[in-house]
Amino acid sequence: MPDQIAPRNTAQKNTESTQAITLQRSPALAGWRLANEHVMMEAAPPASRISLRAGETGANAFEASLGLKLPRAPHTSASRGSRHALWLGPDEWLVFDERNPETSMVPRLGSAHFAATDISHRNVAFITSGPRAKETLAVASPRDLRDPAFPVGACSRTIFGKAEIVLYRISEDAYRIECWRSFGPYMKTLLTEAAKDAGL
Repeated sequence: MPDQIAPRNTAQKNTESTQAITLQRSPALAGWRLANEHVMMEAAPPASRISLRAGETGANAFEASLGLKLPRAPHTSASRGSRHALWLGPDEWLVFDERNPETSMVPRLGSAHFAATDISHRNVAFITSGPRAKETLAVASPRDLRDPAFPVGACSRTIFGKAEIVLYRISEDAYRIECWRSFGPYMKTLLTEAAKDAGL
């Protein structure tokens, strides 16, 4: 006679299915940091991000919804509190919020003419700072980072090695690098090597 399989207790099954499961998201490259007396490189904390495409009407509606003025001049940025908007094209911006990484900034405006896509978990970011941060970035990026061409507040879509990035100059000696999550490990390795090549 074949083995008999006892039926599962239905009450037990229902109890198990109602138990709450708590999952903790582990940020990509969390905790990575490299520092010496010349430069510091680290993975930026998680952020809420939006890829925004909009004409003038849609841009105005977006600004009113989030209380953030979008920059209109090429390669410029705008900030308000923890929110930052980076100009990437005549009708394109990258908007991110460092303080509320789990809150989507996509506005719920039915009549506005714009496309706002939440890319919070598509991207990762690195912060490179210190007296030789500019030299480190120049090793693998063709972007002119000299002060007249790329002042504080400037931003640009460019490349670093073989990775497409968005580069944002935060302060006199600090830069934020946004890239796709899949390029994260590659960027970490290349930044480390770039620091060595810059004479660190």
